[in-house]
Amino acid sequence: MTLASSPVVVETTGAVATITLNRPERLNAVSLPLYDELTDALDAIETDATVHAVILTGAGRAFCAGADLKEHGAGNTAGSRGAYVEVGQRVHRRLQLLSKPIVAAVNGAAVGAGLELALACDLVIVAEDAKLRFPELAFGTFVGGGTTYTLVQRIGLTRAKELIMLAEFFSGREAAEMGLANRAVPADRVLEADVGKASAGQSAPRRFGNRVVARSRRAARLSGVSRLGGGSACLQRKAATAVHRGLVSPIVSLTGQPGGWT
Repeated sequence: MTLASSPVVVETTGAVATITLNRPERLNAVSLPLYDELTDALDAIETDATVHAVILTGAGRAFCAGADLKEHGAGNTAGSRGAYVEVGQRVHRRLQLLSKPIVAAVNGAAVGAGLELALACDLVIVAEDAKLRFPELAFGTFVGGGTTYTLVQRIGLTRAKELIMLAEFFSGREAAEMGLANRAVPADRVLEADVGKASAGQSAPRRFGNRVVARSRRAARLSGVSRLGGGSACLQRKAATAVHRGLVSPIVSLTGQPGGWT
């Protein structure tokens, strides 16, 4: 696989590593190979003593459009859905327990699994006009990656319920206003702003020591990560039953969109 065709590309400048989701022809939609390579990249960064901070962004005009519906449509079974959920939970666990600060540079649309990846990062810088959404209930699925916990921590229970249950689009500017993102900037300044944040963050390990930073970040995220395992098991059980679709249909009707598996 060439660098150009790899679903994840890592570039290091100084002490900052930039991870780019690299499927622009599919708006960087999540696939199993992408999840696998993202996990490998994070594992390598964890053990690289020269890297002190990380940026996660997307190639082209989107950050990540969520699950690749075309890929999931082929051979979609309870077993394949369960495997996908398990791999996704592993990626989120890796992001949340990384011992180095990680900043999401949301350069464009972030939907479903894509927005969940951003929320697993320490800081989120988003393009003002980026389109964001949690569409899962409209498709008869559930949000993953510990998002039902991390989202509530960021914006409160009432607003989190609204975003998840109604599955409506909102802008990057609105995301910053409600506290989901740290800052909204013009699209052409997203990566620039993230580099500044990451550069500031990477000085912390030098000043206080990697071990102290890792412990403080782990403590801050531990309760959220502990919810990932239970969430994964719950999702797999629900995905294996037809009852699952019936349970969400009353809420899906609020959006005026059809349900069903993606």
